[in-house]
Amino acid sequence: MIKIIGAIFIIIATTWTGFELARKFSDRPKQLRVLRSALQSLDAEIMYSHTPLHEAARRLASQLTNPLSKFFDTFANRLTNTETTVKAAWETSLQEIWKLTALKQGEFEIMKQFGETLGRYDRNSQQKQILLTLSHLEREEADAIDRQAKYEKMLKSLGFLSGLLLIILLF
Repeated sequence: MIKIIGAIFIIIATTWTGFELARKFSDRPKQLRVLRSALQSLDAEIMYSHTPLHEAARRLASQLTNPLSKFFDTFANRLTNTETTVKAAWETSLQEIWKLTALKQGEFEIMKQFGETLGRYDRNSQQKQILLTLSHLEREEADAIDRQAKYEKMLKSLGFLSGLLLIILLF
């Protein structure tokens, strides 16, 4: 009886681990989609509403879900409450929330480069920078969807099957 209970715990633990690892593959395309949408909204705020950057970031934070809403909220707070540049506020906010996301280093570099141009140019140049960033993120999203298709199901199955293997080896 104790062996059966132990086997059930092993299966549950390894299957759960497989699902958690697979979740990162499914979260990445979703977060990239949300990030692209946020940048499109930022573009609209800058180009058409002429909204100040800190206010646009606050509006985005209220519309998004975590962890990206936390990023824009932190960014807005740094712009209004500290003596800092837009670039420094952007980069510090990025570094602060990046570990909470499912995004990769490539996306971090894209967003970091975008932050270096944010607020430095006129509206038209800024819009070009946003469009360039969006195209880079679109490419990363396609890669994320491809990786999700390849690895998500495999990791879920691998979690369950490794539990079965462990049970066979132990009993």
